[in-house]
Amino acid sequence: MTDDHVRRTLDAVWRIEGARVVAGIARLVRDVGLAEELAQDTLVIALEQWPRDGVPDAPGPWLRATAKHRAIDVLRRRQRYAEKLAVLGADVVAERDRTDDLVDDLDDHIGDDLLRLMFTAAHPVLSTEGKVALTLRLLGGLSTDEIARAFLIPEATAAQRIVRAKRTLSAAGVEFSMPTPAETAERLGAVLGVLYLVFNEGYAARSGSDWTRPALCREAMRLGRVLAGLLPDEPEVHGLVALMELQASRLPARIDAAGRPVLLDDQDRRRWDRLLIRRGLAALERAESLGGGAYTLQAAIAACHARALRATDTDWPRIGALYEVLAYVRPSPVVRLNHAVAVGKAGDPSRGLAITDALAAELRRYPHLPAVRGELLAQLGRAAEAAAAFRRAAELTRNDVERALFEERAATLEPGG
Repeated sequence: MTDDHVRRTLDAVWRIEGARVVAGIARLVRDVGLAEELAQDTLVIALEQWPRDGVPDAPGPWLRATAKHRAIDVLRRRQRYAEKLAVLGADVVAERDRTDDLVDDLDDHIGDDLLRLMFTAAHPVLSTEGKVALTLRLLGGLSTDEIARAFLIPEATAAQRIVRAKRTLSAAGVEFSMPTPAETAERLGAVLGVLYLVFNEGYAARSGSDWTRPALCREAMRLGRVLAGLLPDEPEVHGLVALMELQASRLPARIDAAGRPVLLDDQDRRRWDRLLIRRGLAALERAESLGGGAYTLQAAIAACHARALRATDTDWPRIGALYEVLAYVRPSPVVRLNHAVAVGKAGDPSRGLAITDALAAELRRYPHLPAVRGELLAQLGRAAEAAAAFRRAAELTRNDVERALFEERAATLEPGG
């Protein structure tokens, strides 16, 4: 096995296991920043040993066990230092007992640890941007570059937010624990925002050679279900779970047998996961019965697609109306861009194009702006302009599969295409 193949394998495993490694260490060392540093040490050890010894049969447990040993080393060094400084020997014994207990059950609460990590990263001492960026880094396994694109900000800004967030948590002595009921409500918005962005990165990867990253979607949905169990009366928790499950139901149909992407209108809806659709619709009903909000509105939009047996059955006027309400509840240029798509699909591409062009300054580096513009121009019969718009979209995207899709769409609109 070549070093390059090992690196790719480790990268894939780390996408899934990295958050669990960080969360497990954080419960031991009580410091999220230090936990990530030790997790990175574990990654370095794997990069040194796997090319020489081969990829372990169970790479996830190997990473967690190696990280555990690194954390234990740190704790023992702390104990030895404490023993030299302590005046009362009982304090040292108590600390040793606490550490031994934590070490013994390190592997027993992985799911709980992930949730604790998420709420710790959503602590009120952090800015909203810092909460989301840090949790994407720790739990989503996203690179700084990917986080930057998720926020449509420069990479240096994303890196600064992550570093500042870790330093702030450490300086404030934030405990790695579940918040009190009062604190839960305060942090819930940030937690839901993180889950939403992690899911979206899995549903439509913003960079690399993958069209989707189902493991990220599954992790976001799993954490969402855990939250729904813990907070059964929070409408937006159920709304987000509904949205994720309805969207994820399409994943099997988003790629064809050759690995090529398949757009929504062209998907074989028989391949949609009916179980996820039923679960998503049930979660949506629960969210709407409790009041709901922005996530519930987005889930209602996804439900319009889920209920349509054929693309031609889609209730685009209702989708357009829901996007108008969503733009009022949670204003966003991306929401307005999606509204433009719905308006065009509902039979008014000229109005959709006007909405899209009004967003040019706000979304000038967003590849889906020219892509939407291209589709609307194609609907209006302006093929040459549509082809140029798709070429521009191909230039802006960082996802290899998406780039090929945009280039193919442009080619079909050019003379002889």
